[in-house]
Amino acid sequence: MRVRGVDGSTAPEVDDDVASGFDELYRDDWSAVVALGWSLVGTRTAGEELAQDAFLDAYRRWDHVGALDNPGAWVRRAVANRAVSHRRHLRVMDRGAERLATEARVRQAAAGAPPEDDEDFWAAVRTLPARQAQCVALRYLEDRSIDDIALVLELRPPTVRVHLMRGRRAIARHLGLDPAPTPTPAPAPEEDER
Repeated sequence: MRVRGVDGSTAPEVDDDVASGFDELYRDDWSAVVALGWSLVGTRTAGEELAQDAFLDAYRRWDHVGALDNPGAWVRRAVANRAVSHRRHLRVMDRGAERLATEARVRQAAAGAPPEDDEDFWAAVRTLPARQAQCVALRYLEDRSIDDIALVLELRPPTVRVHLMRGRRAIARHLGLDPAPTPTPAPAPEEDER
C-alpha cells in the first residue's frame, strides 16, 4: 500500500499488517484530530490540512509511531506543533498586509494631493519641523517634483527626499496610521532652517 502526499511525494511501501494498525488509528482518531486542529487554528479547512499532514507523517514513520504506547498522542502533538507554525505564519502575513495597507493609506493621503480642506492632514503637516512641513506642502499641495522643491527651498534633492520621508512618517503617526518601523536614514545634511 502506497500513500501519496499533497506535495506529490509518496510514503515508503508498508506491508498490510502494519498498514492495518495505521488504518485503525486513522479511522478512530480522524475526527478528533481534525477538531483539535480546528480549535487551534480557527478554520475547519486548516484543521483538516494539519490533520492530513500529521497522519501522513505518522504513516511515513509508522515503524516508530506504531510502536509507541499511544500513536494517537503522537499525531495530536504533531497537529499541535503544526498549529503553532500555522498561526505564526498567519501573524507574519497579517503584519505584512497591515504594513502594505498602512503604506498605501499614507501615500494615498499624501500623494493623492489631499484637498485643501482635509484639516487632519494639514494639521499634521503643521506639527512638522519647518523644513519637513515646507517640503510636504510643496510636494502634495502643489505637486512639485523633488528637484523643484530643492530649487525653491535652496536644498539639495537628497535633503528634500529625507525631509519628505520623515514628514510622511510623522504624518502617518499623527493620523494613527503608524507605518511599520523602517531603518532610520542618515541624518539630513546640515542646511540652515530658513
